[in-house]
Amino acid sequence: MLSYHLIVSGDVQGVGFRGGAARTATRLGLRGWVKNNNDGTVESIVQGPKEACEEYIDWCKKGSVSSRVHAVHVEKTEEDMCEGFEILQ
Repeated sequence: MLSYHLIVSGDVQGVGFRGGAARTATRLGLRGWVKNNNDGTVESIVQGPKEACEEYIDWCKKGSVSSRVHAVHVEKTEEDMCEGFEILQ
């Protein structure tokens, strides 16, 4: 079980990015959360099997149909998540 912390920059707020990320994570059986930051980025922590995490990260690099992702900063983390995946405020 691996955990990753992501910061996604670009046109990623108000364009369905968080909802798409949550649907992707849920489909992949991942745990964690996604939220908008005040600086216009989207932040996420995701935990699960390596292959599923990599697929989630790949989705984040593309984003939702209406988003324009400029960069995704990814770091491994020791964060331990509870069950499920949430969209935080």
